[in-house]
Amino acid sequence: MSFVKIMVHAVWGTKYRSDILTDDIREKVCNHIRANAKTKNIFIDSIDGYTDHLHCLTELNPELSISKQMQLIKGESSHWINQNLSLPDKFSWAE
Repeated sequence: MSFVKIMVHAVWGTKYRSDILTDDIREKVCNHIRANAKTKNIFIDSIDGYTDHLHCLTELNPELSISKQMQLIKGESSHWINQNLSLPDKFSWAE
């Protein structure tokens, strides 16, 4: 039986590269992304970033395309941020 492991390094930023991801917010967001990915059978090796972007090293789930996997990680997290964190404006990731 073959063994294939594809790792993807994804980087995405906040809309307009806004400095929204303070240390406290970034930690909450990364913890949520990691927990949410686990429920979707997506393994995240590491995730962190800076005030305006995140880096994520993830193993590609063989049942998902890269774009679908990133949608499940990135898209859901912006919804969670808007529902659970008190920010002055609506949060969005850059396209």
